[in-house]
Amino acid sequence: MRRVATVQVVATGTLIFLIIGGAGVGVLALALLGGELLHFGHPDVDGPVSVEAVAGFLGAFGFGAAIVNELLGGGTPGMIAAAVGGGALAAVPTAWLAGRLSRAARDMRTDATPTRDDLVGALGLVVTPIPAAGYGEVRVRVAGQPVKLNARADRPIPLGAQIFVVQTLSETSVHVETY
Repeated sequence: MRRVATVQVVATGTLIFLIIGGAGVGVLALALLGGELLHFGHPDVDGPVSVEAVAGFLGAFGFGAAIVNELLGGGTPGMIAAAVGGGALAAVPTAWLAGRLSRAARDMRTDATPTRDDLVGALGLVVTPIPAAGYGEVRVRVAGQPVKLNARADRPIPLGAQIFVVQTLSETSVHVETY
C-alpha cells in the first residue's frame, strides 16, 4: 500500500489578504507604541483620519477578507469580490473603534504631578528620630502615596510621633513640627 502525502495550498488571494492584514497590524503597533518617535515636524498634523484608524482598517480588512476567502474557496473573481466585501464589513467598525480608542488614550486627563509645595501641611509619622541639630526621617502621604523624607525640627522629635510639614527645604527634605 502506497501513502500519498497531501499538502494544502493557500489560495493566492488569501495570502495577499494575510499580508495586508499583517502590514496593518504592524503599522498599528508602530502607531500605538512608537507614535511619538515618528513625529517629524509639526506633531499635531493628523488630518481627518488617524494613522491608528487606517492601520485598524487595513488589519481587519486583510484578516477578515482572508477568512472569507478561505471559507468560500476563493477560486473565482466573484468569490474574491465577496471576500473583499466581507473584509470591508469587518474593517469599518474596527477602524472606527481604533480611532476612538487611540483618541481617548491620547486625550486622557491625568492628575498634575505633585511638587514640593504640595508637601506643606502634609501629616505624617517620624520613622527615624529627629535630633535637635540634625536630620531624621518622616513618612507622609502626598497625593495618596506614602513618601519618606529627611526631616529637621526645632527640637528633638521621638520615633512614632505624629508630625506635620511646615516648610520644604529641598525636594527630599522638610521642616516639621509635632501635631
